[in-house]
Amino acid sequence: MRKVILAPSLLSADPLNIARDIEKIKGEYDWLHIDVMDGHFVPNLAYGPSLVSALKSRHDITSPIDVHLMVEPPENFIDLFLPLKVDYLTIQIESTPHAHRVLQCIRDGGAKCGLAINPGTPVEWVAPLLFSVDMILVMSVNPGFGGQEFIPQVLEKVEWLYRERTVNNLNFLIEMDGGLGLDNIQDVVRHGCDVVVAGNAVFGHEDPAQALKAMRNKIMEVFR
Repeated sequence: MRKVILAPSLLSADPLNIARDIEKIKGEYDWLHIDVMDGHFVPNLAYGPSLVSALKSRHDITSPIDVHLMVEPPENFIDLFLPLKVDYLTIQIESTPHAHRVLQCIRDGGAKCGLAINPGTPVEWVAPLLFSVDMILVMSVNPGFGGQEFIPQVLEKVEWLYRERTVNNLNFLIEMDGGLGLDNIQDVVRHGCDVVVAGNAVFGHEDPAQALKAMRNKIMEVFR
């Protein structure tokens, strides 16, 4: 059975009670996903290295930290996060003409490198870089805000990536973020997604841990 990773997005957690919200999901998540927004590449501001540093300093948080840089240019930001020993550092392919160089800098800095692609960007843009990444993040909403509606057409991108990975014997992960929850998680997994980022579906639920359990049960049904 293919392992599917659940990565709750802290963008949807209560910003005044992030530690409390993480406590609510303890034991039910695999990664923690952090969105970094600069108000330039996307029309919003969110989180920075101080939050990542605080999470890494907590001895009870041992899960991988997955950081998505929605910033422009990413070259100006990666050195803020690499010293914090993040596990995954993902940049947007649309944010720099030097994606290959930035990905290599991330890997040289000790983190696994990811490449994100927006809903309106052709998936073929990432083709020359598939041999250089540890993860491809398919955005299933337009980045910048939580709580948006899932764009189903992006499933074709996941399918294409899964096929390319198989044919070329590659080992990058396929991640998806945006509008994911109980109603579509099975479709996403069936199309080949390995990492599911969920925000409102988790932290907007009255019992976030139960929401993650329900998602995991839905995933298990796919493989039965």
